[in-house]
Amino acid sequence: MAVTALLFTAASLLLGSGYMETQQQISELETAESTDAQERVNEHMEELEEQISGLPDGYEVKGHADWEQAGMFAAHVYEDSEGAFEKDWGLLLALEAEKQNIDPFVVYELLRVETGDTFDPELVGPETQYGHAYGMAQFMENTGPWIAEMAGLPYEKELLFDPQYAIQLSVTYLSYLHDRYEGNWDEALTAYHRGMSGMKQYVQENGDAASWYAVEIQEKAEAMETALR
Repeated sequence: MAVTALLFTAASLLLGSGYMETQQQISELETAESTDAQERVNEHMEELEEQISGLPDGYEVKGHADWEQAGMFAAHVYEDSEGAFEKDWGLLLALEAEKQNIDPFVVYELLRVETGDTFDPELVGPETQYGHAYGMAQFMENTGPWIAEMAGLPYEKELLFDPQYAIQLSVTYLSYLHDRYEGNWDEALTAYHRGMSGMKQYVQENGDAASWYAVEIQEKAEAMETALR
């Protein structure tokens, strides 16, 4: 209850009752308000603890991780995906993106595009001259091993179907590309989609790296971030 409302209640009670009774009434009101607030905090903490328990075994969290922001992000993308992008995935994505100083919304929208808006961790892409792409992040067998090494993770083909593993690899690879191309998201995202040599070829043919893939992901990421503010 607001302070003004409490004072108004107190004044009303003083006019019709004794002082001690008034103080007891106010105390009860304050206790009720405090209990409700504590229950909300407890519910939030229980939900966050449940999400934390879903993080990969041995996952190292950055010392000053923003848990509140990570929790908000996880809830937002869970709702946006109609439950397809699980809350513990969202929490991991937010924490990993913060750790590597990259926009989690860009990664989320990339995973949306890569899976055709399904976020299916079991997805197998169509056959190409280089083979198939696997999992939520759609990594191929010729790129998965060295990206896993960069992320400090073991590599097995089957791990590409693990959503948490795929999320960590996608953040690591995007962070690498973002740094390599000096913060140019058009180049970084087009390189993710076409490969680094494919990105160069695209630029030669089109004059810049603003592919449909790069533009769509950035526009959707910006819209998602704006909606959360």
